[in-house]
Amino acid sequence: MDRLQAMQVFVQVVDAGSFTRAADVLRLPKASVTTLVQGLEAHLRTKLLNRTTRRVSVTADGAAYYERCVRILAEIEDTESALTRTRTAPHGRLRVDVPSSFGRRLLVPSLSEFFERYPEIRLEVGCTDRPVDLLEEGVDCVLRGGEQADSSLVARRVATYPFVTCATPAYLARYGVPSHPRDLERHRCIRYFMPKTGRIVEWSYSRAGEQVTPSVEALVALNDGEAYAAAALGGLGVVHAPSFLVDDALADGRLTRILEDWNTPPLPVYIMYPQNRHLSAKVQVFVDWVAELFAR
Repeated sequence: MDRLQAMQVFVQVVDAGSFTRAADVLRLPKASVTTLVQGLEAHLRTKLLNRTTRRVSVTADGAAYYERCVRILAEIEDTESALTRTRTAPHGRLRVDVPSSFGRRLLVPSLSEFFERYPEIRLEVGCTDRPVDLLEEGVDCVLRGGEQADSSLVARRVATYPFVTCATPAYLARYGVPSHPRDLERHRCIRYFMPKTGRIVEWSYSRAGEQVTPSVEALVALNDGEAYAAAALGGLGVVHAPSFLVDDALADGRLTRILEDWNTPPLPVYIMYPQNRHLSAKVQVFVDWVAELFAR
């Protein structure tokens, strides 16, 4: 038995909570994953995992062994990276997930620059607004907007975008231009709801000490950034959107900004990765490149 490989497989099974998902991430036959873990248990003479038909859970001995394995594997990767960093470019498969709007408008159009720097990395990019379980799905890092509550992830802020309230000129000509946030309560408004919780995102405004959170009824609510922008451009009503979604349309006159003298809380953007994983060279260079991309 290759004990190092068995430790790597065991860690992935614990992270994924499933032999099948671990096999998919590692690109190994499920039978090989099962055999390696069983061999490890036989070698250690202790049960590391509790197995049911639906899920795998770690035993008390398995949890202690898992923590040691994570540290040992990180030390090995650190040592190898230190010896090869000057000779070997970052390489291998990298899975990332970004919101559809960020992916289409910012990330994907700039990927040729990334591959010029790191030609040996192979990217798999998911463009979704849905919640992603990094460990279970084998994703190396994610890009997300809004404050992040998941303490199991390292979150690096890479950008902050202001919100803009706007509508098409035709809509404003028909329904009037709001001069105060409370006026929005009488308008047709398009809202955004969080894919994970279903919570409608509030619209908050402030000016000269006055704080206003209008009770805005949603004509339609959406959970995808691109669809949200499309609804505004279709003339359905007023949106309150991060600036990068509507900047082009504001510049060419397809949308008109309203309530410009009111301030709104900005949207922070984070790139996140698991904190119990060693940050490999390929993840590190991608995180740094994304931060650089947003800084520009």
